[in-house]
Amino acid sequence: MINTDDQPQIVLRTHNLSRMVNGRSLVNNISIQVQKGDVLAIVGPSGAGKSSFLRLINRLDEPTSGTVFVHDQDYRDIPPRELRRRVGMVMQAPYLFPGTVADNLQFGPAQRAEQLSDDNISALLDQVGLSGFANRDISHLSGGEAQRVSLARTLANGTEILLLDEPTSALDDAAQQNIEVLLKRIIAQQNLTCLIITHDMDQAARLANRVLILKDGCLVQIGSITEVFNAKSIL
Repeated sequence: MINTDDQPQIVLRTHNLSRMVNGRSLVNNISIQVQKGDVLAIVGPSGAGKSSFLRLINRLDEPTSGTVFVHDQDYRDIPPRELRRRVGMVMQAPYLFPGTVADNLQFGPAQRAEQLSDDNISALLDQVGLSGFANRDISHLSGGEAQRVSLARTLANGTEILLLDEPTSALDDAAQQNIEVLLKRIIAQQNLTCLIITHDMDQAARLANRVLILKDGCLVQIGSITEVFNAKSIL
């Protein structure tokens, strides 16, 4: 008898996922599977459909056809707010609400009538290297600090799958390195499943165990870092 506990757990699956806008195909018939704990780097030239694909994953945009399954549940059967709690997204440029860091962390749980305690806020800020920042006004944060708050706000929702749209592209080299170290630690500690868009092949190799190449909205190749980087289709 096969021990099913040893079988890979597929936590995210796209099925013929497509999106067209004004007759232009942004995402074209993409079907992939992502296992629990995977860090999947999404790479490709500008205009390849990377951000469009990621936005479809938690229904920030709606597919023209196809769908997404989260733990084998069609995401059309999951209320959008619940979906975005479970499948959280950190944007390229952090968008924070006016107020304090604590205000931002409390926002998501408050939408579910839950109170994030001071201890929980402190623990989240410790995780992202911002101890003591709870009462800091967001207007007084550096770019790297704002990105850390954006990540902590996503984690405050109990996210299972983390979507990252070029989270370090707007940062200087030192801040980028710090965010990379932070991401690696948090993903490993919480065994998160992560999809990350990057233009930097070296960053993909540092952070991810698998790579997906997109071009003109189409899936060119998906596989392990070694398989994809050694293939002729690499960009």
